[in-house]
Amino acid sequence: MVDNSKGFHIVNNVIMVLLSACCVLPFVLLLISSLTEESVLIRNGYSFFPESFSLDAYRYIFSGTSKIIKGYGITIFISLVGTVTGILMTLLLAYPLSRKGLPGKNVISFFIFFTMLFNGGLVPSYMIWSNVFHIRDTIWALLFPNLLMNAFNIFMMRNYLNANIPEEIIEAARIDGAGEWHILFRVVFPMSVPMIATLSLMVGLGYWNDWQNGLYYIIGRTDLYSIQNILNRMLQDAQFLASGQAGSNASSMAASLPSVGIKMAIAVVGILPVLAIYPLIQKYLVKGIAIGAVKG
Repeated sequence: MVDNSKGFHIVNNVIMVLLSACCVLPFVLLLISSLTEESVLIRNGYSFFPESFSLDAYRYIFSGTSKIIKGYGITIFISLVGTVTGILMTLLLAYPLSRKGLPGKNVISFFIFFTMLFNGGLVPSYMIWSNVFHIRDTIWALLFPNLLMNAFNIFMMRNYLNANIPEEIIEAARIDGAGEWHILFRVVFPMSVPMIATLSLMVGLGYWNDWQNGLYYIIGRTDLYSIQNILNRMLQDAQFLASGQAGSNASSMAASLPSVGIKMAIAVVGILPVLAIYPLIQKYLVKGIAIGAVKG
């Protein structure tokens, strides 16, 4: 019995190591490729052991250092404000839906669920945000459209509250004289940290990786570009120069441009902050998803 148990743990550990390698090695290859000389990439393709290294791709990206730093600042600001606002709105709607006796709870839940199946589409959304709310070419264009709150997050939070916040605790707080706001922020909020961390990661990633709002709504104010929009613009410029359509004046620049390495370097620059934050909240992510998806 002991030998069988030991053998199982060995096999299990080997499998987990292989699965972990499958997750980590692509990022390692991405980083190494971004540091590989362009001619080596073109000649030999991607490799964990390239013949020579080069920082040309990163020199191209950080040639406009002030622009990159400002893009990071805007993205961090939008991600923090959008995540806090989105989670607060989600909690304020999910908490009443998780309590018994809420008038019209089923109707409200149906309307929320309906938004998961149908939406107005891009053109009506653009017209509303641009012509009614006038957010075009403002910082709010990166914050408000599409990403503040969604039905999936609301139902995840509601399921978590149903499964982990007993009605007896709420009643005990009411008997002690606590109001709804006090119960929400002093009782429910501390007990919902795993799900809040999980949804914060999802919402934060949505804001961090978002480039469409900047593409649609930021027309003239390129100084409001997020880091994703800046990197996307750099990639488009590099591809345009490499295509040879820029004319003879740009031919020398295009010849020395590390167009393949730039793609890898852009991915590294965009993903490194996320990789740094993810391990800090991984335990909450696993627990929150497991509990929040128990029932619909």
